Amino acid sequence: MNLRVVLLAVGVLVLALGIGFMVYEQDNSAPVTTIPAGPESQTSPVNPAEATVKDMALGNPMAQVQVVEYASFTCPHCASFHNNAFKPLKENYIDTGKIRFVFREVYFDQFGLVASMIGRCSGNSEDYFNFVDKVFGQQQQWMASRDGNTMLNELVTLGKSVGLNDEQLQACLGDEAKSERLINWYQQNAKADGIRSTPSFVVNGKLMSNMSFEEFAKVLDKELGL
Repeated sequence: MNLRVVLLAVGVLVLALGIGFMVYEQDNSAPVTTIPAGPESQTSPVNPAEATVKDMALGNPMAQVQVVEYASFTCPHCASFHNNAFKPLKENYIDTGKIRFVFREVYFDQFGLVASMIGRCSGNSEDYFNFVDKVFGQQQQWMASRDGNTMLNELVTLGKSVGLNDEQLQACLGDEAKSERLINWYQQNAKADGIRSTPSFVVNGKLMSNMSFEEFAKVLDKELGL
């Protein structure tokens, strides 16, 4: 697999499609706030043409509380949330069937997009979230070099650690049409839900900023009527 060619191709696509969409990384010390999202805010793809992009979800699909997280794989505050707040959130609210949790990627750069493509390679939600755990858990290590080829090799290694092989990875990373669909899907959803920072959360249609598990629990308990 020629990783240099892959990285160059993804980088060109990122520039061509204007990736970023005015999203910035959230200050992890900022207090949690509820942000008016407007009547157009929603939690499903807005364009049927992008319906081939699968929402990666955990928990009870029929739960009365629906949570969507918008996060970037290269965002340190997203990693902090995932490594600290997500585990008790999963144990107490997702695994118990109280909420449905959807994870949607935000693409700041080509590495976030590459990570997304690798995570989605098998199409299996369990494989995807196992990969997410590894990417966020080892974010400091795989991003440490700041060298494109090294970072790409590290992401490929993480993909192999969740069961992907060279043939699968080559096919996934070489799929330019899927890359473009993912970027369009991200931009449309981020616009519809008013996303301006990461991590951000849409809880039953209400847009909220980064928060601790304790703050999240209060929000969820209120929605659940507890």
